[in-house]
Amino acid sequence: MAMTKILLEDLIPDVRDGLTRKERAVLFCLREAQREFNDRYVPTITLYGRVVEKVDMSQEEFQKILTRMVGKI
Repeated sequence: MAMTKILLEDLIPDVRDGLTRKERAVLFCLREAQREFNDRYVPTITLYGRVVEKVDMSQEEFQKILTRMVGKI
């Protein structure tokens, strides 16, 4: 089993907006994908693929963040 280094900025929300680095990556990728899809539905797997290009994240962690973010949007 590979050990991944957990960064402090992955755990602590930023004071500017209350988002962690991973949450911000999800929102950024979602907005970029929505622009490409002309503000229509973005498939979750497409979004996940874009997010993991930016930050290391499991599918379970991605789903938890996405579920939490839906309540904030």
